[in-house]
Amino acid sequence: MDPKIRARLESKSGKTLYGYQKLAIDEMMQKFVDKQTNYNLLFQLPTGGGKTVIFSELAKKFILSTGKKVLILTHRIELLGQTSNLLSEIGVPNKVINAKVKDLDDGKEHWCYVAMVETLNNRINDEQMEFDNLGLVIVDEAHYNSFRKLFKHFRDQILLGVTATPLSSNIKLPLNDNYNELIVGESIASLVDAGYLSRAKTYNYDVNLRALKVGINGDYTVSSSERLYGNYLMQEKLLYAYEEKAKGSKTLIFNNGISTSKQVQAMFNEEGYECKHLDNTHSEKERAEILKWFHDKPDAILSSVSILTTGFDEPTVSTIILNRATKSLTLYHQMIGRGSRALPNKKSFNVIDLGNNARRFGLWDSHINWHEIFKEPQSFIDGLYSDEEIEDEFVYEIPKELAKRFEGGPDAEFDMLKVYENVMKKAERTKKAVDLSMIQHKAIIQYAATDYWDAVDIINKLQDDINFRVKIYAKCMAKTTDNYRTWLQDEYTRRLKTELRHEFNSVLSEETRAKN
Repeated sequence: MDPKIRARLESKSGKTLYGYQKLAIDEMMQKFVDKQTNYNLLFQLPTGGGKTVIFSELAKKFILSTGKKVLILTHRIELLGQTSNLLSEIGVPNKVINAKVKDLDDGKEHWCYVAMVETLNNRINDEQMEFDNLGLVIVDEAHYNSFRKLFKHFRDQILLGVTATPLSSNIKLPLNDNYNELIVGESIASLVDAGYLSRAKTYNYDVNLRALKVGINGDYTVSSSERLYGNYLMQEKLLYAYEEKAKGSKTLIFNNGISTSKQVQAMFNEEGYECKHLDNTHSEKERAEILKWFHDKPDAILSSVSILTTGFDEPTVSTIILNRATKSLTLYHQMIGRGSRALPNKKSFNVIDLGNNARRFGLWDSHINWHEIFKEPQSFIDGLYSDEEIEDEFVYEIPKELAKRFEGGPDAEFDMLKVYENVMKKAERTKKAVDLSMIQHKAIIQYAATDYWDAVDIINKLQDDINFRVKIYAKCMAKTTDNYRTWLQDEYTRRLKTELRHEFNSVLSEETRAKN
């Protein structure tokens, strides 16, 4: 190594490391010393824990200790510049391998390379690039399977994968196929307790997900998600949740689909809130302008798709809204992690869950046995609650704004299970339980509504209550199908609207006659 380069490396101390970061670096370096070559190590640390800082400092220490070079791989273009800048700050001579770089003719000047996986794969396959004296390959966001295509080129090097969630994006290609060992860093809970991350306050809003379809990637499809989250009732639920828990806060909304995200933007704008939409079709200039607006405006609302789950850092975010459901633990953690950055005046942040995600995976800061997941990923997936099991635990509560409108009128509470049991004791037809439910609904709506159209609006807001009652009734019946339940929900709503229209028309007719 050139003495000038060594002096540069040794002279720049870089960022002050936290205790847990130093311990992680020391542990991994010891593994490298023990194994030396041809050993694949996986390191886990929560989003916001400083993974980039750790592997940058580790790269520097490895270069000084071994006299060998380091290659850092990423899958997002935003991370190229971020990583390169950090390496430069701590004195590591580095080179970004992007679309413009065709060879490594200046290899003696650089001791670390930062490359996009696709770009590097193309260069290697074209035999345009060969790394000399390479000892360590670091894979950022190692849970993505796009990196696998490069592993065959680095069998003589130590391979370090870094991820917040050591669970493969494709369950058929588990990470333990490519990594020999997992090192688990600090937990989310311990980082929160120590003040390194903000504490998440999670608010769950029950959502019936039966309309969602699962695609070949194992997650809910965009098309089925857009049908569900694009409908009027879900838009209303989103607005209600925001106004109840997050109004006036800087809010980042995640959607599963561009169309839904644009609808969300339009809905908030119509309600008088300043909201912008961002997806991967925006140009770099547009993206930069939108993110600057989001940074500068304290109560900004940004509606997005998955583009902001990685490579995005806006510490001032105070509310994350999951306006989607996911079966990916990685995505769940990435989305919430966008709000977890700690600031002197930000000790906590809101998480509004509109996809039953917390019920599926547990709270963001709950304990997770990553070693078990690494060893037996399929067992973890199989052990997750199904949508049906989650929905069986739902208990409906009337929204506060509706409850106020029902005050002073007929009792708004209705226990379908108890009513069904009473009907059975009297040996009456089971359908009477549904009829009694409808009579009670009609009574409280008539009391609260000013006219028929107001009544229809209340019915729409009570749709979750209707669905909940029908679900309990269907469970009591035991042998009913999903199709029957869906039909009964639709029929219940239709009959309720019809009867209320007759009631309000009768009142209107009587008032007209009285005037005449």
